[in-house]
Amino acid sequence: MKRARQDSIPDKIQRFRGVILVIAVPLFLISFVLFLMPRTPATISITGRKTMPGGGMVGSKSYAVIFDAGSSGSRVHVYCFDDKLDLLHIGEELELFKQLKPGLSFYANDPKQAANSLVSLLEAAENVVPKELRHKTPVKVGATAGLRALGAETSEQILQAVRDLLQHKSSLKFQPDWVTVLDGTQEGAFQWVTINYLLGRLGNSYANTVGVVDLGGGSVQMAYAIPEKDAQNAPKVSDGQDSYVQKLFLKGTQYYLYVHSYLHYGLLAARAEILKVTDDASNCILGGYDGSYKYGGQVYKASATPSGASFSKCRDDAIKALSIDKPACTHMKCTFGGIWNGGGGDGQKNLFVASFFYDRAAEAGFIDRSKPVVHVKPADFEVAAKRACQLSVEDAKTTFPLVQQDNLPYLCMDLVYQYTLLVDGLAVNPNQDITLVKQVQYGDAYVEAAWPLGSAIEVASSSS
Repeated sequence: MKRARQDSIPDKIQRFRGVILVIAVPLFLISFVLFLMPRTPATISITGRKTMPGGGMVGSKSYAVIFDAGSSGSRVHVYCFDDKLDLLHIGEELELFKQLKPGLSFYANDPKQAANSLVSLLEAAENVVPKELRHKTPVKVGATAGLRALGAETSEQILQAVRDLLQHKSSLKFQPDWVTVLDGTQEGAFQWVTINYLLGRLGNSYANTVGVVDLGGGSVQMAYAIPEKDAQNAPKVSDGQDSYVQKLFLKGTQYYLYVHSYLHYGLLAARAEILKVTDDASNCILGGYDGSYKYGGQVYKASATPSGASFSKCRDDAIKALSIDKPACTHMKCTFGGIWNGGGGDGQKNLFVASFFYDRAAEAGFIDRSKPVVHVKPADFEVAAKRACQLSVEDAKTTFPLVQQDNLPYLCMDLVYQYTLLVDGLAVNPNQDITLVKQVQYGDAYVEAAWPLGSAIEVASSSS
């Protein structure tokens, strides 16, 4: 038997050239198309940055730790973002949130103790940040009106003690200028960013955003977006004062944000302002109480009149404390104290009201504290105030069991002030629907409706 002739390679190519062409042509075309396609970048740009905060690459997580050093207590917020600046879960929640009392201003005479009060919160924050990311994770401390009220020298001593603590006992990324007293416009702007971010309103026109009133312990902020023409006509302010309008570029949209902070008119500070109106007994203190009130290093007499509290008389005192008619308004439209009100408009129509507004409403029992977002009217505060002002401090314990013991004597005052602030101070219609907000739903979880998220978004957007 003859051995079969073995073909040479050229012969095989010639014999199977049809099959080879069928396979090779599509492969060549696919390779050519892939060659012409633009390369996928190694990083993604978010609001102009080329990398994730701290230098992480696309697909990585980044964290931000923000301390809210308020007048009534200290709180820490930890957020985790993806490469599109969307919030990611930390465990079952979308943030770590812990708080403690008292606030830094309580330790006015002991700066080191003030700083040490943050240690437990710092440890809790570090524990949820992966060890390999801690050196890339910014930690910021924003002190608000409580520290502002102590004066520059005392507040700076406390801030320096906090800087020393973070410098020597923290594994997080730290810069000395990240520990500061927030000015009121920063606080108000961050709060506005937080709520509109969580509601998914950023990137829309200003008319589709919501306005915010945030009642803290030492100050109250109002912020809402206004049209460009109103921003251009904003009154000029004196040297050293905060501008009425902040320009923000968010989600591809330019916003002109009216924001003003009223120092001394947060809920705890306002108590002192109202007590100053009367030299002796106060029309706003519940019957049977005889004591004193301490705020900002000062002590004020806080005693009821023989007849107890009076809604109408307390309201008169609150109006005086707000300086509704003084100084004379030099602008077309003003809030209290002669402050320009921003002109109103669509950005203010949907009003979200936060912090102590929510807390007192829950304690007074006219909202369900299990619901983080509730729709009310300013008139609801009036109804609750009239009910509270009729009571003695002893009767209030039974009628308002959710109110903390040290807040009971001031319940009439607080509710009257909140109603007066909204209606007389900020010109909100008593029957206008407003939204009390504690937390805002974001995806499948709830997030605190507080300014630290706005600060975290800023530091995450600007870090490289």
